[in-house]
Amino acid sequence: MLRLTILLIVIALISFLMIHFSPIDPVSSYLEGIAVSPEKMIILQRYWGVNLTLNERIINWITSLLQFDLGISLIYRRPVIDVIREKFTASLILMTVSWLISGIVGFILGIIAGAKRGSLTDKLIKTYCYILQSSPSFWIALILMIIFSVYLKLFPFGLAVPVGVIANEVTIWEWLYRLILPTITLSIIGIASIALYTRDRIINIENSDYFLFAKARGESRRYIILKHGIRNVLLPALTLQFLSFNELFGGTILIEQVFSYPGIGQATVAAGLKSDVSLLLGIVLISTIFVFVGNMLADISYKYVDVRMRDDNND
Repeated sequence: MLRLTILLIVIALISFLMIHFSPIDPVSSYLEGIAVSPEKMIILQRYWGVNLTLNERIINWITSLLQFDLGISLIYRRPVIDVIREKFTASLILMTVSWLISGIVGFILGIIAGAKRGSLTDKLIKTYCYILQSSPSFWIALILMIIFSVYLKLFPFGLAVPVGVIANEVTIWEWLYRLILPTITLSIIGIASIALYTRDRIINIENSDYFLFAKARGESRRYIILKHGIRNVLLPALTLQFLSFNELFGGTILIEQVFSYPGIGQATVAAGLKSDVSLLLGIVLISTIFVFVGNMLADISYKYVDVRMRDDNND
């Protein structure tokens, strides 16, 4: 908790300073070129807190934060915590399913590529991973949208609900149907890193002494990989997967923009462009906690995966 507190303070101060020195003027962004009287401009500047000094703004924000008050969103005209809860809930299913798919598929592809090193299958998997790692996530999203939405017409272009339909009237199946393509896009992006890492670990295991000793005892290569290789690869692969929470969150922002999905990603972009300081800082703090929890879960999962650590704890 102490590490998390220090991390949140540092991240909050850095983000606050970056927003303060940003060339974006919240009042001008809000007016969007509309001419107003000087009196009205002074009222808006006071409402946005632009007329305050940097120290006054930081003190006011920290005071509210200590009272668990993230402020009011200037865009949505609602408490920031309510906006984040609504938007993050919408994005959570997208991130969770994509995270699971990318981890499982990437781990399997990495094992197959490592076990068949130098074969055509290995080369195809490596080529696939290299292309994904060198391609921006929004570009992949646009390509998939063109193929599956424009030409094949299998999925809608985006949005969480059909146009003209109230969100409460949409069935769970309609919502899931519109979530398929964004989920596939986000999961595809996360496959490459875990697959390449798992492949390299499998190759290192095949070059180890105990692997050669097991082969000398007459055990098949496939049996050794399934019996010993996966167990030794699982722990570092699981660590890498949990550490990908920050990439997952960043990818969600771009994917939601492409598919116009009303989640935390769109709220982040809107808060940045409109200079909604309260909402943007709230999202930064929540995303920091999100990544920190991912790292903590990786540490906790060690004792359930690595038997040696479990025995040490019992001792």
